[in-house]
Amino acid sequence: MARRTPLRLAVAGAGLIGRAHIERIHEHDDCRLAGIADPSPVAADVAREAGVPLFDELETLLDTLHPDGVILATPNALHVGGALLCIERRVPVLVEKPVAETLGAARRLADAEAASRVPVLVGHHRRHSGLLEAAREAIAGGRLGRIVAFNGSATFRKPDAYFRDGPWRAQRGGGPILINLVHEIDNLRMLLGELVQVQAMASNAIRGFEVEDTAAIGLRFQSGALGTFLLSDAAASPRSWEQTSGENEAYDRHADEDCYVIAGERGSLSVPSLRLRTSAGEASWWSPLVTEVLQRPLGDPLARQLAHFCAVIRGETEPRVSAADATRTLRATLAVAESARQGGTPVRID
Repeated sequence: MARRTPLRLAVAGAGLIGRAHIERIHEHDDCRLAGIADPSPVAADVAREAGVPLFDELETLLDTLHPDGVILATPNALHVGGALLCIERRVPVLVEKPVAETLGAARRLADAEAASRVPVLVGHHRRHSGLLEAAREAIAGGRLGRIVAFNGSATFRKPDAYFRDGPWRAQRGGGPILINLVHEIDNLRMLLGELVQVQAMASNAIRGFEVEDTAAIGLRFQSGALGTFLLSDAAASPRSWEQTSGENEAYDRHADEDCYVIAGERGSLSVPSLRLRTSAGEASWWSPLVTEVLQRPLGDPLARQLAHFCAVIRGETEPRVSAADATRTLRATLAVAESARQGGTPVRID
């Protein structure tokens, strides 16, 4: 079979996540890097090392290079504007999460995607995680019975350089609720279905930034299940997806920890270790629970997401996470932020 011509991809944003995408493009046989758009001084070194042209503006890149696809790894406030530029030129686009800063902007992008039929893939890359796929199959297959409760944690310590390199992360529109919790909310929608109510308290007592560094959250799911979630980017703790899953080798790894526990009427599942404990007979705290470790399908979700994006560009599949789907995740995430701003008032998610 003849080898296909590699797709020409451009990346807007040469920061931490942009460089991660560029690295995976270099490793993928079905695409190559065509250019980078980023006005920052750091971008010049990234483009020089990659051997591709650098543009200050995404619009100039699009009109000069006419790439097959674009990955937007820009600050959150630029996601929708950049995606709309790509849609206007009928260029498929992968937009990093969150899809937008506001619900109105997210809906505007979703409407533009639907009207134009230009593919928009939102970078909730954990939808491509083999570990989460295995957990979802166990839950959907009824191994736990009806889901009762969920407990989750994303507690980790970001270094000071993280904020020096990206000052926007310490300003409104940044913060761990929009940068990190949006991933967790998307995971929960994937595993447990839609959220209908949240209640949150937040604090910036450790870092003192304009945005929160810690939040405690209560969750109510459409199914009737309840949950709690603890979030912090200032806590030196390993109970986060990055530090427990082993999917990204850049992070410190603690395979003995879990960041999610999902409990049902007949058993519980710890994630990402995939330790499943179920009742052999009648479920009771006097009866023994049988422990089974589900198969752990490892792999790099960002690389799998890139392969999926290439298939989307070629018209071989639909985006796994559309702008409309990502808007539902954003809606729930913004509800958490709103509840925290109101001092813990419960917020319904329509």
